[in-house]
Amino acid sequence: MRLLDPAQQADAIELAAQRLVDGGLLAMPTETVYGLAARADDDAAVARIFAAKGRPADHPLIVHVPNQAAALSFVSAFPPVAQRLTAAFWPGPLTVIVPRNPEIATAAAGGQDTIGLRCPDHPVARALLDECAKRDVLGVAAPSANRFGRISPTRAEHVVEEFKDQGEGLDEVWVLEGGPCDVGIESTIIDCSRGHPVLLRPGKLTLAEIEAVAGEPVQWSRPEAPDPLAPKASGTLASHYAPRAKVRLMDDERLNAALDVMEPELSAAVIRDPHQAPRIAVYSRSLWAWRPKHKAIVHRSMPGDAVTAAQDLFADLRELDATGVELIWVETPPDDPAWDGVRDRLARAAAS
Repeated sequence: MRLLDPAQQADAIELAAQRLVDGGLLAMPTETVYGLAARADDDAAVARIFAAKGRPADHPLIVHVPNQAAALSFVSAFPPVAQRLTAAFWPGPLTVIVPRNPEIATAAAGGQDTIGLRCPDHPVARALLDECAKRDVLGVAAPSANRFGRISPTRAEHVVEEFKDQGEGLDEVWVLEGGPCDVGIESTIIDCSRGHPVLLRPGKLTLAEIEAVAGEPVQWSRPEAPDPLAPKASGTLASHYAPRAKVRLMDDERLNAALDVMEPELSAAVIRDPHQAPRIAVYSRSLWAWRPKHKAIVHRSMPGDAVTAAQDLFADLRELDATGVELIWVETPPDDPAWDGVRDRLARAAAS
């Protein structure tokens, strides 16, 4: 594994771009999460992403482009609603699904006749995509740089941890350093391919913000009531973003009640074996202002505002999972549109 750092290496962006041009794998930073990238116009290169992640080849990837002009090379049509949304939110954490140019990016699209496109808002990602465009690579496919279904990486060290023990026969993953991701959860995905816009995955952008720009109502394909006609899209499986520990979502009252039930058993276990590792992690906003510390329970506070909670979510889940706990009990986020993205990721993590 090779780490490229633009802050330390003057030619890091050029080396990273050439890695992609040559068909290799590169983990790249974006404002949402780190993505595992390969040139989108090379089906053999894209196949290396699926192999490295252990991802089904029919589960499409998002293609990252430097601008809307580059995006047009991947489409057969760019519907007016997609034009309005991208004009307002690109560069930024928005993916639009549009009809695909059938002559390009078949593997990246998972064989579908639609394709997801995004222009990221991260200085390193933008410099990389611009450098790739100079070398006639107008887009890179880049799902999250983690094993399929697991917690997305928001720091370069997360990517290193994911791919340090690659299986035999898999391509080496290079990592382009870009610091911690500012948004912390994946992009909002809007399907613009069927005449009416449909929200397939919430993110930082709220439904109200999307509708204000779209100029029309936006249907929401929720996990509990999915749109059966929606194209497949990244991160929309019922089970996703999962740590090794089992995640359970509970409101504050149920969480306290569950701990009341478990604490005598956990206390007895600690008495039997004082060196026993913690068994439960609690991730909550309101809990434990008054509860005593317990050796068998790991607690981390969830930030109280949605923006910071999204930034910290995946890193916090990784840290809790690294303690070796069996269970991660999470306080359900507020029922507020600003929390839709965080609530979506936690619900999918808990479905595993």
